[in-house]
Amino acid sequence: MLSARNVFQEILDNDESYQLFCSIAASGETQGGWENGRIAALVPPEQQALAPKIARHGADEDKHGRIFLALLRKRGLQPVAVPPETDYTAILERQGIGLPHAKLRAETPLTERDIVTYLAHSRVTEQRASDQMDMLTKHFGEHPEVGRAIKMICHDEANHLAYCHEELLRLAAAGHGRTIQAVLRESALAEIVVYRDVSLAVMGHMGRILRWPKAKSASLTAGIRAMYGYERLGGWRRMVGLRPPGRLDALGGPADPAPEFA
Repeated sequence: MLSARNVFQEILDNDESYQLFCSIAASGETQGGWENGRIAALVPPEQQALAPKIARHGADEDKHGRIFLALLRKRGLQPVAVPPETDYTAILERQGIGLPHAKLRAETPLTERDIVTYLAHSRVTEQRASDQMDMLTKHFGEHPEVGRAIKMICHDEANHLAYCHEELLRLAAAGHGRTIQAVLRESALAEIVVYRDVSLAVMGHMGRILRWPKAKSASLTAGIRAMYGYERLGGWRRMVGLRPPGRLDALGGPADPAPEFA
């Protein structure tokens, strides 16, 4: 039976596919850590209260990158180069979603509009990350090799999503509502295309490594395209709604350590 659980189990059981999966995940998390770190350093004066939370977000992402690298080391594997077509974070940036890296590399403080853009983009991408980690936790949360790591990252992603909801609602109440909704919609519609294309690329690489028959690869491709069709017809709206989170001030402290992985 073809299912997300079975596909991930195949990836987990093969060293080469596992190596690629963890390398892609580590690269994306590390890139997210750098981006959040730079944004925290460039927060404008009127939003300085956000700087520690953004820094915490970046520290969490750095921690996740270290976790994936540690999972590789536990199996005696080294990270491999990430194929460009599978680099979700870099492709989003090239599509103009989020803050451009040229701006983050400069020393000029960001604007309040930049912070709104950053948070709206994060609300979309953190929804995707949270959904994925919820799925992995459901199926592999008790796995002896990856279960602890998956549950730790899932907890952090839920915090990140709660933080985005809380801060965007605060900024909406301060008069940024129209801008927030416009950026959320633009980000979500772009993200679902990038996610489809990256998913197809990742599955293509995994299929070659695992020697999937053509029928299996075709079925997985059809599933990815069907998911995109659902999201394009309206599923994207789950990424743009805002509601008070169950946990307030979710990033209001230092990043939780992960000594067993770091």
